[in-house]
Amino acid sequence: MKLSVGLKVANSLSLTPQLQQAIRLLQLSSLELEQEIQVQLDSNPLLEKVEELSNIESLTSLEDQERNDKDLTNELNANTLPDDLPVDTDWDDVYTHQPTSLGSPEYEDREDNRQGHLGLKEHVLEQINLLHFSAVDRLIAHCIVDSLDEKGFLDAEISEITASVQHLLESMDYDDEVEDDEVLVVLKHIQHLDPAGVASRNLAECLSVQLESLPVHTAYRREALTLLSHYELLISNELPKLVKQTGLNPDQLKCAVDLLKTLKAYPGMEFEEKDSDYQIPDVVVMKKNDHWQVQLNPDVMPKLRVNSFYANMIKRADQSNDNQYLRNQMLDAKNFIKSVDERHKTLLKVATCIVEHQKMFLEIGAEGMRPLVLRDIAEEVELHESTVSRVTTNKFMLTPRGLFELKYFFSSHVATTSGGEASSIAIRAKIKKLISEENPRKPLSDNIIANLLKQDGIDVARRTVAKYRESLHIPSSSERKVLI
Repeated sequence: MKLSVGLKVANSLSLTPQLQQAIRLLQLSSLELEQEIQVQLDSNPLLEKVEELSNIESLTSLEDQERNDKDLTNELNANTLPDDLPVDTDWDDVYTHQPTSLGSPEYEDREDNRQGHLGLKEHVLEQINLLHFSAVDRLIAHCIVDSLDEKGFLDAEISEITASVQHLLESMDYDDEVEDDEVLVVLKHIQHLDPAGVASRNLAECLSVQLESLPVHTAYRREALTLLSHYELLISNELPKLVKQTGLNPDQLKCAVDLLKTLKAYPGMEFEEKDSDYQIPDVVVMKKNDHWQVQLNPDVMPKLRVNSFYANMIKRADQSNDNQYLRNQMLDAKNFIKSVDERHKTLLKVATCIVEHQKMFLEIGAEGMRPLVLRDIAEEVELHESTVSRVTTNKFMLTPRGLFELKYFFSSHVATTSGGEASSIAIRAKIKKLISEENPRKPLSDNIIANLLKQDGIDVARRTVAKYRESLHIPSSSERKVLI
């Protein structure tokens, strides 16, 4: 084997640190991008954020402040002091208006006495502390409250609560014996606290407690209690059997059901702390002069620049450690600014292309959604599918129809009888519209909905309709049927 030295030219792809940074910034959400920018601002002295106040405005305000200070100094150094010296406060800053017979202040100062969120268990325990319970009954009540779920129902058997109370009493060297009847008595007291029906073991018991707490003369209260005694038939919607066993006529049955609908099915849901999940749009779409315009949200587009003061300190021929450090930091700052700018350009390009495809959605709603896949957008904007996937992840678009994630506009498609394609989102919207317009006494079955869609040119099977209906959390036709 002969050894030799030669040159070879080959093409290869390498991910430079700058390219890796650009790819990482591309898939960050607006909040994550803001955090990343703040990290870079804290670590790189040559990177700074452009403030809203321009240099000219700040210089003007500084000159005005110096002029005011100079006038004040001249007046204080004068031989004769004027009667009224300039002050830096107003009378209203020192004196607060008090209500008098001559007038009252425009706004009354009030102490902020707002309370934090109070959970269901804390709310019930506050009422239990006001009851005249014995030590054992109070312990039983605490065990019952600990067994409540988020809906306000009792998530434990009576025997389990009895065993828990007995174990706690033995651990505290109490010789008292607790029976299930004692737990039931305490449970009945708790169920009539606020909210009524809390600690119920099922929905029928919860509604019964609320009906019992209503005034006796409440219309159709007795009929509603009769219905709850046949709760299984009411849930299964077997109205003919219900009418026969309760002895109520259809009008009484309807009024009793209407009364039950006014009650709270889950008394604990109103105490659930709901954290508002706010999403900041990355792209804003609006219609101007019959044209849909796409623009980036300026609130999530921070303006960055290289700090000119530190940049001027860099010397070309200086090879010291300090000068080399400034050079590296300036290079990192320029690369970061370029990566952020490329992210914004790519996001705007992809969002504009999506809007061009989904104009009918913006005009008429979900029924106008067109089938769209990542490959279609990638070919038009001349990017890779993975890049389009990154730029549409955790990015939101604000439209006149609402706030949507960019991924929402991509959906599968179903072939139509005319040879075209229909989006699955549009089909779901059509199914929802058909069901909302149906007769409650004769609801549309999945087979009938499939035939109606076929008349519109959408050829889908009954099982596909059932799958889309279940994804919309719509019950079947038998469960939607209403006879009264």
